[in-house]
Order: sequence, then structure tokens, then C-alpha cells
Amino acid sequence: MNGWRLLLTRPAEESSALAATLAQQGIFSSSLPLLAIEALPETAEQCRALTRLPQYSAVIVVSKPAARLALARLSAAQIAIPETQPWFSVGAATAQVLRERHPCVHYPELGDDSEALLALPQFQRALAVEMPQVLILRGEGGRELLAERLRGQGVQVDYLPLYRRVLPDYPPAALIEQVRAERLNALVVSSGQGFVHLHELAGNDWPELARLPLFVPSPRVAEMARAAGAHSVVDCRGASAAALLAALQAQPVADL
Repeated sequence: MNGWRLLLTRPAEESSALAATLAQQGIFSSSLPLLAIEALPETAEQCRALTRLPQYSAVIVVSKPAARLALARLSAAQIAIPETQPWFSVGAATAQVLRERHPCVHYPELGDDSEALLALPQFQRALAVEMPQVLILRGEGGRELLAERLRGQGVQVDYLPLYRRVLPDYPPAALIEQVRAERLNALVVSSGQGFVHLHELAGNDWPELARLPLFVPSPRVAEMARAAGAHSVVDCRGASAAALLAALQAQPVADL
């Protein structure tokens, strides 16, 4: 496993934390953040959605940026989270952020994707009420599976977008130059938007980069990558460091 030389593409803070975890296992990584978080302006509609918070049977927070922005805006508006209202996250890291302000937070410990969250017993109990309503706090776009599945069960689903993910400004050849200079032999993306930005920045160099193993967090992103021509896509079945480490261990190291 130590032969891997990975390109990490998460936002800078998250890439730094992941790199430290990988280094503990003797795995080399280099970071080129392909996602920058840009908070959306506060609007009257957003404020109205926050004031309606008590009406929801459950609140789903899909990421750490969504958690931080939601808590900050609730605090600024002096809106209290109902003590018994169950909040849910897809992963442990987002749950940890939320628990700084709200004790009633749950997440699936045996998976960090939408399917695992939907199967969570606490989540199913939260929906076992008359006319259940769910609020999803997220960035622009993303995790449509949650809403589709919930609406199929007769649940009213509302979205509250809090941020957008943008591609940082890099020179056109930044990606391929970093891969070549550091002799990287695999790429890692943590979301569908991350892959879109990877493909966009690669530009004319994509055919060369597409030959490298690409580690992705879910079947949906794996399908996107294969459709774009990626040769070797590894579905980690989650975006956590543990999921990536397990996938690296199971996958033969690529030749340089």
C-alpha cells in the first residue's frame, strides 16, 4: 500500500487532514484543491426557511461547510434548534461539527453515503409521523438521491442551499504538471463536483490522466468518471479517510 502516490483534490483544510492520516500509514500524497467553498448571500427566503425549522421531522446536513454555515446563520438570527429535533449527517466529521451546538445528531457508522443514512433506524423513526417533513442543508446541487427516495416515500422535502463549490483559479497545465513532477500514480476525488472540476482542469491532458487509477466516493461518481473515459475507477463506498485506506489496501499499486 505504501507504493501509492496520490493526488488529493478536496478543499485545502480537508486535504491537509487527509494527508496527515495517509502519512501515518506511509502513503505519499500531494494536494491540489479543486473545490473552494463560497458562501451564498443571505436572502429573505433563506431566513424564512430557518425560522420554519421547528416544523421539520428531521434535518439532514450533507457536509461540514453546510454544518458550519447553518450553525452560524442560526446563531446570528438567534434561532434555537429544537432540543429534541433529530439532525442527521452522512459522515462522522459533519456530525462532530453539529454536536458543538446540538446534542441530537445521528449518522450511519457503517457507511457514509446516502443509502446508509436512509437505512439508519433513528432516521426511519423520525419519519414515522403523520405528514413527515425533512429539510436538507447543502450546497448548490448534490445528493438528489436523498430527496428522490424520500419523496417516493411520501415525505415532503425542502432544500436550503448555503454555499456553492467553485474551481480555484489555476493555470491550465497545473494539474498535469503536478502529477508529472511528483510522479503521482493515482487521483482521489471526494464528490461528483470534485470530479467535474478535475475533468475541467485536465482539459486536453485528460486522456493521459484518465489512465491513472481514480478513487471515488460512490457508485454515482464512479459512473460519471467511467462515462468520461476514466480507465480504472475504484469506488471507495464512502468519502472518509478509512474508506480510502481500505480501498487502497485492496487495490494493487499502479506502476509509475
